[in-house]
Amino acid sequence: MIRKQVKWLIQNMDPSCRKLQLLALCICVVSCVLLLVNPALSRRLIDDVIMAQNPEPLLGILAVMLLVKVGREGMRYVMVILMEKDSQNMIFNLRKRLYEKMQYNDMRFFDDHRTGDLMTRMSADLDWCRHFMSYINYRIVDAVCTFLFAMIYLFTVNWKMTLMLVVITPALMGISKILRKKVRPRFVYMREKLSEMNTAAQENIAGNRVVKSFAREEYEKERFEERNQAFMDSHLKINRVWLTFFPMIEILVNAIQLVMIFVGGLFIIQGEITPGELAIFTGLSWAVSNPMRELGTLVNDLQRFSTSAAKVIELFYAQPEITDSDEAVSHDKVEGNIEFRNVGFSIEGKEILRDVSFAVKAGQTVAVMGPTGSGKTTLIHLLARFYDVTEGEVLVDGCDVRKWKLQDLRGGIGTATQDVFLFSDTVEGNIAFGNQGLSLDEVKDFATRADAAEFIEHLPEGYDTIIGERGVGLSGGQRQRIALARAMAVRPGILVMDDTTSAVDSETEQYIQNQLRNLPFACTKFIIAQRISSMRDADLILVVENGTVTERGTHSELLEKRGYYWQTYCLQYGISMKEAV
Repeated sequence: MIRKQVKWLIQNMDPSCRKLQLLALCICVVSCVLLLVNPALSRRLIDDVIMAQNPEPLLGILAVMLLVKVGREGMRYVMVILMEKDSQNMIFNLRKRLYEKMQYNDMRFFDDHRTGDLMTRMSADLDWCRHFMSYINYRIVDAVCTFLFAMIYLFTVNWKMTLMLVVITPALMGISKILRKKVRPRFVYMREKLSEMNTAAQENIAGNRVVKSFAREEYEKERFEERNQAFMDSHLKINRVWLTFFPMIEILVNAIQLVMIFVGGLFIIQGEITPGELAIFTGLSWAVSNPMRELGTLVNDLQRFSTSAAKVIELFYAQPEITDSDEAVSHDKVEGNIEFRNVGFSIEGKEILRDVSFAVKAGQTVAVMGPTGSGKTTLIHLLARFYDVTEGEVLVDGCDVRKWKLQDLRGGIGTATQDVFLFSDTVEGNIAFGNQGLSLDEVKDFATRADAAEFIEHLPEGYDTIIGERGVGLSGGQRQRIALARAMAVRPGILVMDDTTSAVDSETEQYIQNQLRNLPFACTKFIIAQRISSMRDADLILVVENGTVTERGTHSELLEKRGYYWQTYCLQYGISMKEAV
C-alpha cells in the first residue's frame, strides 16, 4: 500500500519537482559514499602514522579528512534545501488540485463528509505527505545506503568480523515487522479521533451564537474535552506499543558495540586485523547501528504517512455524481420556463417527493408553502440540479436539467435562502459575488431594491465594510437583504427566494415585493415561504404536504378550497375558521 501511495505522490508532482527530488536523493547517495572516506583515512592515520611513528603524512591526511567532512555537510545542506523546496512546491500544487476538485463535488459529497474531517485532510494529512517527501524518504535512502555501503566496505576489511555484526540484523527486521502490524490500525484510529476533535471545534466555532444563546458553554467544553481525551488516549496507545519495542531495538543495537569490542580485541591479539582496521569498525559502527536504531521511528512515520495519504487519495479521487452528461447542451441564458413532470425523489431509500407536476412560464411567479419537512426546499435543489430526480424530469426552457451544462444552468439561477452565509469580504464584494463585473452604482441599485442601502450606508465604512462569514454586527433581516441583493445582482432568469423575508418586518417585506415586481430584467420568481403576504400575488401557489402537491391555484382559488392554505390564512390574519365557514 505504501508503495502505491508514494507512486501516486510522485505522479502528482510537476516534472521539475521530480527532477529536484531525484537530484536530492542522488546527493544523499553520494554523501553516504563519502561517509566511508574518513574511517579509511583513520586506518592510515593509526597504522601508517601513529603505529609506524611517521608524522610526514599527518597534515595531509587531516586536511583531506576535514575537506571530506565539510564537503559532505555542504552536500547534505544542499540536499535538505532541495527537498524542502520540492516538498513545499508539491504540497502547494496538491492542495490547489484538491481544493479545485472539492469545488466541483456535489451536495451528496458534502452531506457525507464532515467539515472538520475535510479540513483535517486539507491540513494535517497533506502535511504528512509533505513530511514524507521532505524527510521520511531521504531518511530511508540515507539509512539503507549508509548500512549497505558500510557493510560492503567492512566485508572488504574483514569478512569474519562483519558477519558477527550482520547476525543481529534478522532479529531487528522481525521486530520491525511486528511493530508495523501493531502500529498501523492504531494510527488509523488516532486519525479518526483527530478528525472528530477538529469537527467538534469547527462546529462550536461556527455555532458559537447558538451555544451562547442556550448557555451551553460548559456542555460544549465537556464535549470537546471528551474528544480531546480520546485523541490523547489514541496517541498514548501508539506510544505504549513503541515503548514496548524500543528497548528491544536498543539492546540489539548496543549489542553491536559489545560484539565489535570483544571480537575486535580477540582479532587484534590473534593478528587477524590491525589497530587501524579496528578503527574502521569503530568509526563505522554507528553507520551499522544507527539505521537499525531508526527502524522503529521510520516504521512509525511510514504508518502515519500511509494513514494520512489514504485519506488524501480518497478525497482526490472522489467523483461527483452530478456532472455534465455527454448530451449536455450549452445555453446562452436561462429564459425562465419551468416544468416539473411527475417528479419523484428519494435519498438513501427515504422518499422525499413523489409525483410532483407543475409548469410556470417565463416571467411568472410560483410560490410554494407547506409544513416543515414536506420537501419544499428539495424542489430548489432539483431545479438547480444539486441532486438528480429518481423519477420524472425537471425541465428549464423545455430542456431536461440533466442535459444542461451545469455552469449555464446554475449561472442563470439566483438563490437567496433563509439560512444566509456571507463571506469574509466587504459588503460590495458579497453583493457582487456572483457578478464580479458590477460597478459600485449597480451594487448600490440592487442594495436599494433589497431595502439594504440605508443600513449599509450607516456601517462604519459603508460598502467597504468587512462583514465576516456570520455577518457580525448585522441583524438576521439585514443579512437576508444582502443575500437577496446578491441573488438579484446576477440578473438571473430564475430568482429563487427560500424564506428570504422571514426576518424582516411587514413594511420592509411590502417594499421588497414592490421592487421584485419592477426588476430591470425579466425573470421567473420561485418563492418558498410561510407568510401569505409573500405569496398572495403569485401566478401559481403550490401547497406541498408529505412530499406531494395537495393544493394548487391562485390566492383566491386556494381560499375557496378551504384546505391547508385557507387554514394558514385564517391563522395569520386572526380569522376564526368557524366564523369563516
